Amino acid sequence: MNIEQKEFSLAARGRGFHLVTEEVLSQLPTLPTRGLLHLFIKHTSAGLSINENADPDVQTDMERIFNRLVKEREPYYQHTYEGDDDMPAHAKSTLTGNSLTIPITNHRLNMGVWQGIYLCEFRNRGGRRKIVATIVGE
Repeated sequence: MNIEQKEFSLAARGRGFHLVTEEVLSQLPTLPTRGLLHLFIKHTSAGLSINENADPDVQTDMERIFNRLVKEREPYYQHTYEGDDDMPAHAKSTLTGNSLTIPITNHRLNMGVWQGIYLCEFRNRGGRRKIVATIVGE
């Protein structure tokens, strides 16, 4: 068994759900014959998810759904000094989570045909997002 770990940054993006599968893969070493890829985002106002990779309407709809679930400027928010999008971003990142584990088979991510890795950016201007990738394999 071999374990490799690499930290890298994803390009800065505006608020929304962004398909980043190819960007993530471009940062990784050659994947093993079989194993696991674990991705961890080092932020509390963005998340990672696996979802539809073909129709960009899904990304738009996901943004609308999350904005309806967790609204800005709610009167009960106490954490407000970083802007109207900050506290909702923390709540949304809890909903999506901060990590993914994806199987590796024959040197490739073993995801479904219609699956891709999403950066879920919940701040209006989140900046570059740091990712820790850990590959366990043989």
